[in-house]
Amino acid sequence: MGKETNSGKPKGNVKPVSKAPARKVTSAPKKLGRPSDFTQELADLICERLSDGESLRSICQGEEMPNKATVFRWLAARPDFSDQYARAREVQAETMADDILQIADDGANDTYVDENGNKRTDHDVIARSKLRVDARKWLASKMAPKRYGDKVDVNHGGQADNPLSVLLQQVSGKALPIVQGHDDE
Repeated sequence: MGKETNSGKPKGNVKPVSKAPARKVTSAPKKLGRPSDFTQELADLICERLSDGESLRSICQGEEMPNKATVFRWLAARPDFSDQYARAREVQAETMADDILQIADDGANDTYVDENGNKRTDHDVIARSKLRVDARKWLASKMAPKRYGDKVDVNHGGQADNPLSVLLQQVSGKALPIVQGHDDE
């Protein structure tokens, strides 16, 4: 090999190396990045994983999956996918309810044996299980409020101790009759 000058050109009678001719690519180049085009196969996979209790965030972290913004665009643009997604979320709430029972019934790690052979309660494990149950209860109540949400009592009339009745009594100066038939005693 010849020596190179500071200009990067070979010195002496060294022939430059010729480059091989570029090969023609006959197959389609592999796409880079995440998928952004809607396919029913991707929609089915997303909804199946949601139904199994996985979050959309964790689903979309996979390189073969679209990002969350893409999924939300698909939901806005495709009513059929939006319906499928809503059904998957309903099933996800059911899955969470099943998880709640499983977590609550699993007491395998609630106790341990200390170095003296005494059985001890592991309060950290119990607290973590309670957190897992509470998180799933809250999410299920938001995903399926009619089924798992808090029941609100909107009864506002007839009871003597009802705040609205008390206010009306104070304003009018008259006592309202107490409605019979309530088992408040």
